[in-house]
Amino acid sequence: MQSVRSCLAILLAAGEGTRMKSQRPKVLHEVGGRPLLGHALAALAEAGADSVVVVVGPDRPEVAQAAQSLLPGVQIALQNERRGTAHAALAAREALARGYDDVIIAFADTPLVRSETFGMLRAALAEGAAVAALGFEARDPTGYGRFVLRESSLDAIVEHKDATPEQRAITLCNAGLMALDGRQALSLLEAIGNANAQAEFYLTDAVAVARSRGLAMRALEAPESEVQGVNDRIQLASAEAEFQRRKRLSVMAGGATLTAPETVFFSHDTQIGRDVLIEPHVVFGPGVSVADGAVIHAFSHLEGAEVGPAATVGPYGRLRPGARLAEKAKVGNFVEIKSAEIGAGAKVSHLTYIGDATVGADANIGAGTITCNYDGFFKYRTTIGAGAFVGSNSSLVAPVTIGAGAIVGSGSVVTEDVAADALALGRGRQIAKEGWAKGFREAALARKAAAQKP
Repeated sequence: MQSVRSCLAILLAAGEGTRMKSQRPKVLHEVGGRPLLGHALAALAEAGADSVVVVVGPDRPEVAQAAQSLLPGVQIALQNERRGTAHAALAAREALARGYDDVIIAFADTPLVRSETFGMLRAALAEGAAVAALGFEARDPTGYGRFVLRESSLDAIVEHKDATPEQRAITLCNAGLMALDGRQALSLLEAIGNANAQAEFYLTDAVAVARSRGLAMRALEAPESEVQGVNDRIQLASAEAEFQRRKRLSVMAGGATLTAPETVFFSHDTQIGRDVLIEPHVVFGPGVSVADGAVIHAFSHLEGAEVGPAATVGPYGRLRPGARLAEKAKVGNFVEIKSAEIGAGAKVSHLTYIGDATVGADANIGAGTITCNYDGFFKYRTTIGAGAFVGSNSSLVAPVTIGAGAIVGSGSVVTEDVAADALALGRGRQIAKEGWAKGFREAALARKAAAQKP
């Protein structure tokens, strides 16, 4: 159906979002590391929208810029005056006039609607409906518009304040999303009036217009958790919780083990392979992939990183953008990796920072090692060859290369390249003075006793 029917999606993103109490536009706040706007755009694209128009306010150019970045080719329409949802949809008048088969009208602050749900709306149009409206069974319907059905067909959407006691008993409520037959969409929207207390043009009135014309209408249903909108920080947290619930279920269904699922947080693009073990209190920022058989120990934080097959991270591991772990590599507790490749079987076990570096296969990096990669102006790279051994508490001052199989003695400061299979020692020579400590203590005690005399 969707492969042969054309589709226009109109995404309304012009709301002011004052209840967020934020300098940032509401639709650019994030759920799962992706703006609310981005979730809606992605779902519409997956639902087969051929063209997407994002309606923005005149004072929010950053929303338009974000939309164009998130979905190349998206069109922008301005709603210069905020006069209701139907008025906002008509900002896309030029696109509506092109005559698409299906028109979807969605909201950028409703980020959890699945592409399958948009597909369900399109299917209703293909089956002959002129208007398909999405509803949900509300736990508490107070304040929501009610779907009034007649013989299982949508007859009206009645706002709570206008509903009769019988209508207020209805729990099937309006989610706001709607699909219109593209041949009728522009005419339906233009016929909506503003004879109401707010003098605004409401999208829900498309139902009354369609009924007056004898057109077919359908009421469809989605879970309440899917159609929840975001108007304030509390609702933002609720949407985040639902996103994480979905993602955790998806990851576990895909073959990974989460020992305490409710403590693990994913980004929208996190990729987790099979037989991965994720321990409690792990956070995945954007851009992370974890291959089959890897283990992510507790209290680790990963962002912009690739974890190879059977590799291990943590506990308390930190992988920053550009971290790449090959097969069976180990990054241990209190280790930070940034813009660095850790070769197959290499070990960076504890208390270490490796940044802007390449660590060869089977190399061993001792505790407390630091790649000194920044001079205050520029970043420099460290290369550590396969099978090299870097002793504990060593500082590798980049740019520097440690050859394959080389050994760096503990406590060394390495400022020059080390040849393959060589031993590098870069520390001061130890000096021992017999009896010095005893004499030091005796003198100190004598000074202390003298100071205490009256």
